[in-house]
Amino acid sequence: MKKKSILSVILSSLLLVGLLQGCKANNTNNTQTAAKKYIIACDAKFAPFSFEENGTYKGIDVEILNAISKAENFQYELKPMDFEGIIPGLTSNQLDGALAAMSITEERKKSLDFSNGYFESGLSLVTNKSNTSIKSEADLKGKSVAIKKGTAGAKFAEDNKDKYSLVLNYFSDSPSMFQAVENGNADFLLEDFPVIAYKIKVDKNSKLKIVGDKLNTVNYGFAVNKGQNATLLSKFNSGLKKIKDNGEYDKIVAQYIAK
Repeated sequence: MKKKSILSVILSSLLLVGLLQGCKANNTNNTQTAAKKYIIACDAKFAPFSFEENGTYKGIDVEILNAISKAENFQYELKPMDFEGIIPGLTSNQLDGALAAMSITEERKKSLDFSNGYFESGLSLVTNKSNTSIKSEADLKGKSVAIKKGTAGAKFAEDNKDKYSLVLNYFSDSPSMFQAVENGNADFLLEDFPVIAYKIKVDKNSKLKIVGDKLNTVNYGFAVNKGQNATLLSKFNSGLKKIKDNGEYDKIVAQYIAK
């Protein structure tokens, strides 16, 4: 009986240690899951979608991301950067995702997975207010254009360079592109309609004007590396639906773009 009792105690102790280790492992896994923080990029200078004001980033993209993260209970670190670096950052897995007013295109779908569209936009033709020679796309022959690297505007200019004998001038951010046209260093620029409309509305000293109709219509999407971060993509889509259903999405957009 004594030997059996000792054996029972030993077996019970081993079982208890195993259970404790199992609980510890489960707690560690749960803690790691709960502590997962996604690195999500935004465009550093792309008002009204993302821009810095008094040391804090704000805008449609920034506030939509914040609202969705709360609705879906996930943590993230916002990483503002030049747009040209965002897609390489995604494809090299340095970024988990990007909410950067990025147009959903077939070309980008080759290397990225996109969420459902969260904003409908389009490309606008913009000139200096004093420019009277450009009234529509038909007047672009032989003109110089300011474009931002890696954008839909750059793609349009590159695709039509030979057709219109365009001179391409590349910039890393929208403010530099705006300044080039305002200073007469380029004849026109190509920019997403809501961005340039916001710029002209809030900047009373702007020398820019939108000419003609939008050149196309596109949807912006949240992006992740192709085949990666499917959970994050699913959370974004789910959260987007929630904030649209409860009216929070419309409140965010209305702060920056009047209907």
